[in-house]
Amino acid sequence: MDLLRICCSIAHNIMRRLLFLLFLVQAVPGRTQVADSAQRKLPVRGAINCRDIGGYATSDGHHVKWNKIYRSAEISKLTEADLEEFQKRNISTVVDFRGVDESKRAPDRMNPGTDYILCPAGSDSSLNDWRKSIMSLKSGGDSMMIAYYAKTEFLAARYQPFFRKLINLPDDQSLLYHCTAGKDRTGIGTALLLYSLGVPYETILNDYLASNYYRTEENEKMVQSMVSGMHMNEEVAWSLASVKKEYLQATFDAIRKKYGSVDNFLRDEIGLDQSKIETLRSKYVQ
Repeated sequence: MDLLRICCSIAHNIMRRLLFLLFLVQAVPGRTQVADSAQRKLPVRGAINCRDIGGYATSDGHHVKWNKIYRSAEISKLTEADLEEFQKRNISTVVDFRGVDESKRAPDRMNPGTDYILCPAGSDSSLNDWRKSIMSLKSGGDSMMIAYYAKTEFLAARYQPFFRKLINLPDDQSLLYHCTAGKDRTGIGTALLLYSLGVPYETILNDYLASNYYRTEENEKMVQSMVSGMHMNEEVAWSLASVKKEYLQATFDAIRKKYGSVDNFLRDEIGLDQSKIETLRSKYVQ
């Protein structure tokens, strides 16, 4: 019986690793986002998925500036060395997409004088619905995530302040934005920002999918926790922990369906008229 138990355990671990490798084959990003990770990833110990969104080519042959805009997961555990790194990079503004309760449970750790803004629109209600749903979820992880990404009612209120901060950021300073995992709310915000800067959708998608690469260890831990602690199906757990192209596409599809185009949404709901688009591009594209 002990031998049988050991064999079953080994087989389970092998299957888990194979499932993870299969997922990576399907969802790992384009070569650029991984190849330049040494330059893109911030050398911090207290935050994951913390990276520069600079360097991406725009449709007209320019590039997003390096060392100006950073995305991350939550930053409540930054070390003193991490704070020094933030200071060295002139990160003077932090935009937090978490809900009020989330931010209270894990307050951001920042350098003195940092301009901090919380943009919680929709986050508290969405997280409460999320918790109720996943407690009994046995299948349909992808459909749940797609439904979440297709919601448009909170997009304007969540991302308007983000774009205002970007437009008004002093030229010698940098900005970091984040949520809890740095993949969903942060992923949508990044996609809208890169789109406004003229970056092609394929590149936007690859940056979004790069969270699977930067969150590899964290995703494995999260999946193990959901499987062992909540008795969740492992494939469903991977759907919730990771990002897939269908998720982000659901946001863009929903925006186009409701507003006619992403450009209409940015203009009418976010307030990015042509003048502000030009301001953004002059500040963050070279």
